[in-house]
Amino acid sequence: MLALGAALALVIGVVLGMLGGGGAILTLPMLVYLLGVEPRAAIATSLFVVGVTALVSLVFHARRGHVRYRIGALFGVAAMAGAFVGGRLAHFVPEAVLLVVFGATMVASAVVMLRGRGEDAANRRELRVERALLLGGAVGCFAGLVGAGGGFLIVPALVLFGGLAMREAVATSLFVITLQSFAGFAGHVAHAQLDPVLVGLVTSFAALGSVAGALLGKRVSPEVLRRVFAWLVVAMGLFMLGKQLPLPLLLLVAALALGVITRPWAAALPGRPAER
Repeated sequence: MLALGAALALVIGVVLGMLGGGGAILTLPMLVYLLGVEPRAAIATSLFVVGVTALVSLVFHARRGHVRYRIGALFGVAAMAGAFVGGRLAHFVPEAVLLVVFGATMVASAVVMLRGRGEDAANRRELRVERALLLGGAVGCFAGLVGAGGGFLIVPALVLFGGLAMREAVATSLFVITLQSFAGFAGHVAHAQLDPVLVGLVTSFAALGSVAGALLGKRVSPEVLRRVFAWLVVAMGLFMLGKQLPLPLLLLVAALALGVITRPWAAALPGRPAER
């Protein structure tokens, strides 16, 4: 079982290194449902693994000059404060609720990514200080609460509100993830019992994979990365919700998500009358 966990950690690292996010949304389900780790310990472990992995991958992105440190620092400082607060608040929230919120947010964020139209340089704008602090604090608090690195929220925020190109958003996201993951870990570790061997094994293989992901990311189209990642997030979100929700409610969530995702292309279907 540990060998399978190590192999999946390698894949998680590749995803994080390529996309600037996705580490926690894969790490947490692996720890809870595959390796049988208690949810609170899994959240703390996930934050540590993602923090170290993002830091390793960040080095390679920084060498290519893609990291926007000013925006990342503003966003990251607020995210660190929010992540610590979220980590402390998680102690008072039932574990099942944390997992349901995590899964639902995964599906919602993936829907937004799939409905997006990619990068539009004409619509980019500089991120103001107050907006960076507000967004960073909100994303950090949520990430710390549910044990996510937050990249699947940070990258879209940096593209839509920070005026960053996709590759810059990926690289800057790793900078923010590193800061807020360790802050969230500090908030969780006080009330979680960790397995040092498991933490070391998963972290090592994920960090190794992040190096490969950072090197591979520059060879793949950002649009392809965005869509593949979004569908992966949908699948993992529905999987987590399926473990916590009754089947009828799960099917309703899946139907709503797919309906929203496919709606932008409905007008292009054969035989559909054009809207006036």
